[in-house]
Amino acid sequence: MANASDGMNYAPKGKPSPVVKKGEFTFAAIALDHGHIYGMCNGLTEAGAVLKSVYDPDPKKVAAFLEKFPGTKAAQSEDEILNDPEVKLVAGAAITSERCALGLRVIAAGKDYFTDKAPLTTLEQLEAAKAAVKKTGKKYMCYYSERIHVESAVFAGQLIEQGAIGKVIQVLGMGPHRVGAPSSRPDWFFKKAQYGGILCDIGSHQIEQFLFYAGVKDAKVLSSKIGNYNHPDYPELDDFGDATLLGDNGATQYFRVDWFTPDGLQTWGDGRSFILGTEGYIEQRKYVNVGIKGSGGGHLFLANQHEETYYHVEGKVGYPYFGQLILDCLNRTENAMTQDHCFKAAELSVKAQMQAVKVK
Repeated sequence: MANASDGMNYAPKGKPSPVVKKGEFTFAAIALDHGHIYGMCNGLTEAGAVLKSVYDPDPKKVAAFLEKFPGTKAAQSEDEILNDPEVKLVAGAAITSERCALGLRVIAAGKDYFTDKAPLTTLEQLEAAKAAVKKTGKKYMCYYSERIHVESAVFAGQLIEQGAIGKVIQVLGMGPHRVGAPSSRPDWFFKKAQYGGILCDIGSHQIEQFLFYAGVKDAKVLSSKIGNYNHPDYPELDDFGDATLLGDNGATQYFRVDWFTPDGLQTWGDGRSFILGTEGYIEQRKYVNVGIKGSGGGHLFLANQHEETYYHVEGKVGYPYFGQLILDCLNRTENAMTQDHCFKAAELSVKAQMQAVKVK
């Protein structure tokens, strides 16, 4: 399912690295509206979780899912999964505007929730999610895949933690995506009330990375813009967006997201980030080293006071988030991602979208 040309169905596969014995952690999948569900389930099963069951009202989606995850049971209803005492966590990739409602049902059933990004689309949903988490102590986690499921991004975090570039003062992110043939996209992808807008949707990846790399707990959206430059048949689609943020520690961010990956590029998007520190900088070329055929992803460049180094980390770093999430659910810890961090990224993404100036 790791389709390099199609971002909607891009599902990285890593090396199995179980953190639990078989049967110690059981989860299920509900809502297969976005292909990211495959990456989410890959990550969890590689970390030792058992995928017991799946439910979606569309039998074709369920059939395709079962081909990738044989041995999984097709549940007859959502309630069948929610009422299953063996299921500790539910992974879901619903239509973006419906992700919070699903999460509230999962949490009310006494289970932890792991949703595709963006985890919600309105501030009202955010408050409802916060209230549910506070009341129950359950988790509402999010698959911010452009950091947690990209080896160069994981490695960048490790380098920063080791002090390789000093204190991070600015994060520059670029998240281009290929829209592909619009007819291949579901209708909801083009309806703003459902997908949330480009800054809420794929912008959430960028904002989450800023918070993580720069150690930011809170931030302000200084400016944001959206536009539809080249998709007049889909007037509610933002095909371009950007934003500037200021963190509570003085660090800043600028990011750009768009749906203009050209067909000649060998992958779905030339995602990059530049992380500036007081002692050096890191550049990531996450999915391709452009111009070099078959280069794959995982390219990281480091320059600091001691060295100038190129790392190709594909297949070498792994994806520790998933094992950490499983152990967090079992031990009620917050090592994979704190709940505050998850919600803050969502909040700022929604605010960036709400405040955006429409330029086209």
